[in-house]
Amino acid sequence: MSFEDLRVDHDGGIATITINRPDKGNMFRRKTTLELAEALRSLRDDPELRVGILTGAGDRFFCIGGEHEPFEGYDHSVVLPIVDVYELLDTIPKPVVAAVNGFAVGGGNVLHTMCDLSVASENAVFRQVGPMVGSYDAGFGTWYLEEAIGRKRAKELWYLNHKYSAEQALAIGLVNEVVPQERLMERVRELAGEMISRGPHALAALKTAFAGRHLGVLGQARMAHDLLLTQYLRTQEAKELSAAFSERRPPDSDRFNR
Repeated sequence: MSFEDLRVDHDGGIATITINRPDKGNMFRRKTTLELAEALRSLRDDPELRVGILTGAGDRFFCIGGEHEPFEGYDHSVVLPIVDVYELLDTIPKPVVAAVNGFAVGGGNVLHTMCDLSVASENAVFRQVGPMVGSYDAGFGTWYLEEAIGRKRAKELWYLNHKYSAEQALAIGLVNEVVPQERLMERVRELAGEMISRGPHALAALKTAFAGRHLGVLGQARMAHDLLLTQYLRTQEAKELSAAFSERRPPDSDRFNR
């Protein structure tokens, strides 16, 4: 799989997705978001992959948000591609850990917030800048930030647009850990390794439950679909009903699970 704006590496059940635009602060453009969505779907669909890591190239920027591209030629009947990325981060049934290696600003702050865990290097800086630059994220970027750090703090980030150091981010619950820059990827891979040793179905069910409370029928459908594929279709009840229908006979209820 070839990408222009990303590097994607698979190793030991871990997919490391790196936004590779360091000269642009690892900002995402439309192409970047389409590639991120493709990489996340690949993580979801590959049974050999168990955990994802999302980071930025270099040691200065995780991601400083989205480029203000002209809208001419866009199909306005579809959602912005970054919304698809946020939804995938929240709903694919595998954990994704953000390795925040520098500035996480605007949409970059939303990106790491949407990941299951965030580990920051000591030089990381966090900020929401929308009202300063003629933009906002009044969806995933507000709802999930409030979930992470509370209503008052989330409003503080969005209304005042202050910078927060890695230690300040840790203190308010915006990240899970802070480590030295040179230890960041090593530590994130350690956490990924711990999760690989956990039950994948259990982690998938837990992640679906966390997402389900926000996503309404989509979250409920995801959980129901996963239960259908991983459990119900393996039962004697499902097998007997399917066989009876195919053979045009009444089902034998004695073959159902008691």
